[in-house]
Amino acid sequence: MKQFFKFLLASMVGVFLTLLIVFFIFFGIIASLGKSDPKPVAKNSVYHLELNSEIIDRSSDNPLDNFNFMSLSSTKTIGLNDLLKNIRKAKLDENIEGIFLDLSFTMAGWASMYEIRNELLDFKESGKFIIAYADYMTQGAYYLASVADEVYLNPQGIIDFRGLNAEVVFLKNMLEKIGVEMQVIRYGKFKSAGEPFFRENLSAENREQMQSYLSSMWNTVIKDISEQRNMTVNELTSIADSFQTRTPEGALEAGMIDGIAFRDEIMDNLKSRLELEDKKEVNLVNFAQYNKAPLPDSMLPIGKRDKIAVIYGYGNIVMESQNDLSMGADRISKALRTARKDTTVKAIVFRVNSPGGSALASEIMLREVMLAVDEKPVVVSMGDLAASGGYYVACYASKIIANPNTITGSIGVFGIVPNMKEMFNDKLGITFDNVKTNELADLGSVSRPLNRTEKQIIQGQIDRIYETFIHHVAEGRGLPVAAVDSIAQGRVWSGVDAKRIGLIDDFGGLNYAIEQAAELAGIEKYRIVEYPEQKPLFEQIMEGFGSVEARFMKARLGNAYPIYQKMQQATENSGILMRMPYDVQID
Repeated sequence: MKQFFKFLLASMVGVFLTLLIVFFIFFGIIASLGKSDPKPVAKNSVYHLELNSEIIDRSSDNPLDNFNFMSLSSTKTIGLNDLLKNIRKAKLDENIEGIFLDLSFTMAGWASMYEIRNELLDFKESGKFIIAYADYMTQGAYYLASVADEVYLNPQGIIDFRGLNAEVVFLKNMLEKIGVEMQVIRYGKFKSAGEPFFRENLSAENREQMQSYLSSMWNTVIKDISEQRNMTVNELTSIADSFQTRTPEGALEAGMIDGIAFRDEIMDNLKSRLELEDKKEVNLVNFAQYNKAPLPDSMLPIGKRDKIAVIYGYGNIVMESQNDLSMGADRISKALRTARKDTTVKAIVFRVNSPGGSALASEIMLREVMLAVDEKPVVVSMGDLAASGGYYVACYASKIIANPNTITGSIGVFGIVPNMKEMFNDKLGITFDNVKTNELADLGSVSRPLNRTEKQIIQGQIDRIYETFIHHVAEGRGLPVAAVDSIAQGRVWSGVDAKRIGLIDDFGGLNYAIEQAAELAGIEKYRIVEYPEQKPLFEQIMEGFGSVEARFMKARLGNAYPIYQKMQQATENSGILMRMPYDVQID
């Protein structure tokens, strides 16, 4: 028996030590993914810009955010902040001769692409070249490629240039099948929030607003392309209507590209521009490599005591969040408070990229914005989306900057209370009974439908919050309350229309917002500090293991993962919300 326990103990110790070694090896691999030692690039190099990874507002320091547990590999996302910085760096870098835009598709919103495109246009002012090539191009990829000096397409390639399409997923029938009724209470004729839960198609009001902002976005896209390709808007409209770019020959005839070529021929083109011998290869520096290249002297923060704080608010607005993938009132409020109290921070740029969310969380963040505005300039930079709660937190800013293709507005409120009685009773055979001390003690129970009194109470709360919303916007934007109410009602606007009706002040991206903040603060030399502060690497990795299940689901479901997310939100989005009325995919 002693011998048995001896071997058992030895086996347990062996297993423990093995797991410990595996853990440290795994940790070492993950930690190495986050290392970033400065490495200068060689002379006569070309910045090889591929944008086939997801583009988010700020790069994450946590390698697990991009780690694929199915393939045990890292799928790196691209931070818009680093992308814009690298293009500006390449403009000033004497070792970079030009940019090779290697585009097929872009995983970014239209407003983000507008910012990238403008930075590329600024790069061209240096006199350096931009060459674009793709085997296949989406409309977003072509929108970026149109700034290039020359655009080439593979002989079997295609440019998917057919106009914008916006699609909304409706869950009503699916919810009925599982016995769930989403009880939606709302304010405003355009507050189409909840339509995916109780309709099978778009309402007339929703269709009107979607057609309006989609047409506005498309007009911006074809106007920008027409200016760079020396074509008229009518010509581009005709090309899209006939899908003339479905063949390389058609794209070339239409003037959308400058040539049809294989990749090796593009490399020869670059060699010629760099005056390289035939046997020498072009030194292509990709995003990850160039991200490690040192900054030129003019971009270094040396000797710059004054600061501009850039605070990133991304994702659904919630009370608490652990990372940059959701806009937690706890983290954002702390960041705003820290920047406000720091006397070396002379201005704040609040980057908002959110469809909205919790009304209470939005109110908490707005309070911190109002306190900050009393002490120093606060400029809001809107990303792809700054709607409902995302606009609420921005309305008191000293200045609001957005892109023409930003989706904003949606000034409205709604509430959702799931009724799962049929699912519990008929589908699962589960019943409920209760006792209570007061009439409304079980208000909000998901095991039964709301009664008339409960609906009136929730409607009253929604009406009160809506009135608060439009009064805040009126005061923050210097508009009459009646005027705000007429453009509110939950209606969604494009950036172009938002400027026309006074919801924003000017067009521009994050860099322009920073310049405006510096001007308002009266400073010329400054350095950028980013908030919320990202946690130490080890702490991020430990927290990352908590979301392993979501990572597995994303890897397993692939393109179907967004549908799975919507099904989750159907039951998770409850209570009173300031949120974009639906999730829409614009292609």
